[in-house]
Amino acid sequence: MKRKIGLKGMKWLKIIHLVLVVLMLGGIVSSVAIRLGVHPESYEETVLVYRVLQTVSDQIIRYGGFGILLIGLVYSIWTNWGFFKHKWILVKWIVFIAQTVFGIQFIDRWMVENLSLLETEKAAALSNPVFLHNETLIRYGAMTQTGLLLFLIAISVFKPWRKKSDSGVREKAARRSA
Repeated sequence: MKRKIGLKGMKWLKIIHLVLVVLMLGGIVSSVAIRLGVHPESYEETVLVYRVLQTVSDQIIRYGGFGILLIGLVYSIWTNWGFFKHKWILVKWIVFIAQTVFGIQFIDRWMVENLSLLETEKAAALSNPVFLHNETLIRYGAMTQTGLLLFLIAISVFKPWRKKSDSGVREKAARRSA
């Protein structure tokens, strides 16, 4: 029989999970804000913005996402939540993994490609059609990532697709504690 995490352990897991979600969401929202709010007027400013975005991606979003994945595994293995017990958890796993793969395989790749173009072509990269296309894809990708993460947070709060018996028990408990 698997050893389960106790009540105190669950509270620590929740704290760690929330901190990691804040890291990831904060990093993604910061990236969107930088992309939408900062309009570099020179090559040097553009390189600086890309380096800042790469640092945010590598040091904040990636660590937050990796930590969320690890905490999710702990929740699924050592608590009663499981992987497949609730549809909303399965949806969270699928969306989170798809979101993470998309971010790593596409958004990060476009960002690295643009930074490489900036380093090799210098100011000419700013008018390169590949650079401009990647920039558009990165903007939309970052906004999509933000929306998906907010969707995952909403699923965590509302826990849709619950079994009727499960939601009835929760509603009665909520009324008693109110």
